[in-house]
Amino acid sequence: MYNKKHTIYQVFTRLFGNQNTNNKPWGTIEENGVGKFSDFTDKALSEIKELGITHIWYTGVPHHAVINDYQEAGISADHPSVVKGRAGSPYAVKDYYSVNPDLADSPEQRVKEFEALIKRSHDNGLQVIIDIVPNHVARQYHGSHNPADVEDFGASDDTSVEYHRENNFYYIPDSQFELPDIDPAFTPLGGEAHPSLKRHFIEKPAKWTGNGSRLTKPNFDDWYETVKINYGIKPDGSKDFPELPQDYEDKDYVEHYHFWQQFDVPSSWIKFRDIALYWLAKGVDGFRYDMAEMVPVEFWSYLNSSIKMKNPNAFLMAEVYQPDLYRDYIRLGKMDYLYDKVDLYDALKSIMQGKGSTALIPEIQHQMHDIEHHMLHFLDNHDEQRIASPEFVGNPHIAKPAMLVSALLSSSPTMIYFGQEVGEPGAENAGFGLPSRTSIFDYIGVPQHQKWMNYGAFDGGLLDENETALREFYRRVMNFSLEHSALTGEYYDLHQPCQLSESTYAFLRYDQNELILTAVNFDKQSSTKIELTLPNSVIKTLGLPDAVYSLAEFIEHQQPQTLTIEQGIGHFDVHLAPLAALTWVLPLRSLASDSLIN
Repeated sequence: MYNKKHTIYQVFTRLFGNQNTNNKPWGTIEENGVGKFSDFTDKALSEIKELGITHIWYTGVPHHAVINDYQEAGISADHPSVVKGRAGSPYAVKDYYSVNPDLADSPEQRVKEFEALIKRSHDNGLQVIIDIVPNHVARQYHGSHNPADVEDFGASDDTSVEYHRENNFYYIPDSQFELPDIDPAFTPLGGEAHPSLKRHFIEKPAKWTGNGSRLTKPNFDDWYETVKINYGIKPDGSKDFPELPQDYEDKDYVEHYHFWQQFDVPSSWIKFRDIALYWLAKGVDGFRYDMAEMVPVEFWSYLNSSIKMKNPNAFLMAEVYQPDLYRDYIRLGKMDYLYDKVDLYDALKSIMQGKGSTALIPEIQHQMHDIEHHMLHFLDNHDEQRIASPEFVGNPHIAKPAMLVSALLSSSPTMIYFGQEVGEPGAENAGFGLPSRTSIFDYIGVPQHQKWMNYGAFDGGLLDENETALREFYRRVMNFSLEHSALTGEYYDLHQPCQLSESTYAFLRYDQNELILTAVNFDKQSSTKIELTLPNSVIKTLGLPDAVYSLAEFIEHQQPQTLTIEQGIGHFDVHLAPLAALTWVLPLRSLASDSLIN
């Protein structure tokens, strides 16, 4: 089994340190404010570490298309019609060798300021993750910080053909790109006049759009602000590069790396490899890959094996939403972790909303048994509705049972999104970003997070009692997940054997050191008593003689509970209040005298 858990704190870098509370729809950077790298002080980072975090994912760091004029810093202007929102999408990257100038106190020194943040993060015991978006780039990609031997994407493309293996983009020859018909609610800059809008955006010949649209005039729902990267997949879908032999599922990254040394690979593969290695050299510890399933698995084998050859401990996580692809992207693509969105996240959300049964949880765990360590768990991120939003469940305390399950069910990493731990509802009408999700397109404040930030004190001084208690719950859960080896040990489901209700769930995790028993009640109003039976197979494996044991509870600090073992069968009866989220521990290696009652 795996010997440690990881925890990730995702932070939207542009919003984290913003203290401005104006929150004007489509507000400018001057009106609504913006956070900076420098806002991540030692105090802020130490508090994140104390929350029980091992890795911090700085979302939106690579330089993406922006509205602000930074031409004095040597940055080319972006046309507002191909920039989403007032601040721009972090997933329309225009320069992979630089960082978002909005985040720097001095835009000319933006890379150095990020390097300083990497060092501060490391000094506070946090490993650093940034985004790589390999499927697409901004329509006006232009590197201003390229190393001497690096050529921009598309600089040497043959634009007279739709496809060439060495082209970085796909083209629609003899055509001109046209903007989609824009929904009036999302008119660039909210309809405000802007000097750049007096001229049309020109792209000739037109390129395929980021989501694969081959229309010269994409639809509004297409990713029209981006262009698709060509990885050597021909327009008919066939591959213009070698495929991995099937037995490479069982080979390690070293063998994958040496496999690709035999072949010339498409230009785009090399460009993204060099980008990843550049940031590794700067001290970045890992990457989050956007929409990985839209890029061929062979490229991931090439990229990830190249990364691991430089840093075997690099942390590599990715979005993949098609369960039938999970094993290929883990085993052939050499991903460390994939989002467990379609399965566990969706199931827990439906249970919290009273639409699903807890019987879904063991079914998912069974389906994922062979890859459970690789399925990253979360309840909140920048793409999803905030837990505390009315569109999700409204009251963030309702998520406590789900959070405990999410964090302790598997040996996989657990991720939380900044503000989740203090009940951020994402209620602002930010402009391009609509309420229920914290906007990734606009300059906006994050009110609940700002209360914890407390004008830069990062001490929770403005939180009320309930909000403070919620953050303390998250702190206990996240730290517990890091401190107990059994959470990377064996799993045993108690739901079906004990015939639990559709609103309760319980399970065991155990190793040679300890037995951990977790039980939750998703019901918002009713208490319940559950009678749990621990089978002889588990009791025998743990070597527990018949006796009565006292188990301490670690999350809600309930009174100790007794486990009675008779004739090799364990009996554990417990009362669960509404929304109870409880975990008990029985130490095994040197059974504490106060655990053995008789």
